[in-house]
Amino acid sequence: MKSTAAPTGAPVRVARTLLEGGPQTAAALAERLGLTTTAVRRHLDSLLDAGHVEATERAPYGPGAVSTSRGRGRPAKVFSLTAEGREAFEQSYDDLAVDALRYLAETGGADAVEGFARHRVAGLERRYASALQDSCASERPEVLVELLSRDGYAATVVENETGYAVQICQHHCPVGHVAAEFPALCEAETEAFSRLLGTHVTRLATLAHGDGVCTTLVPRQPASDVPNTTRATTEVSS
Repeated sequence: MKSTAAPTGAPVRVARTLLEGGPQTAAALAERLGLTTTAVRRHLDSLLDAGHVEATERAPYGPGAVSTSRGRGRPAKVFSLTAEGREAFEQSYDDLAVDALRYLAETGGADAVEGFARHRVAGLERRYASALQDSCASERPEVLVELLSRDGYAATVVENETGYAVQICQHHCPVGHVAAEFPALCEAETEAFSRLLGTHVTRLATLAHGDGVCTTLVPRQPASDVPNTTRATTEVSS
């Protein structure tokens, strides 16, 4: 049976790097951590045995979802955290949150859950809007990623191969288990991203649905240079 306990010792550094930076090869991990590739592979073996990490021949998302060549021979393995690996890290939700939303759904229906989801994201949106308002359109995805990472989402920006868009990748979700049962939380967050960035965004994948990462496609040239956060947060609060 696979272990659900959090990794300890040196392997936790490897796991944390995968959590924060997404899928990587052993060589890339070694470079980031300042360790030898041999040492990193030993820690990866421990994480693989525990079910916290999986190895594939391609990244599971984004423009990097192609085989990673290392010259002749087989392509280098790409390592990423499994759902069990993410669960092993401390989460900011508990069974009480799920029970509360179940009760809300039973007594108030889907509209009540959606209203709660919009109310929850409104506070985040107001905080982020103040930081984004002084940023130009092209800088907003990077600023949003920095803000999300501060809140525990381990977010990064990945350039789309077309050059006309970027992907905001969230490698961790503090409320992932709750969102798996109540997708309205993800939908409200996506709508907030659109308002904050001043352009329509598309959610391509979510951790809550079992994907390797939450991925949001953002056009490089937003439709508006000023996010309509004042109207959005007013609507959510009313």
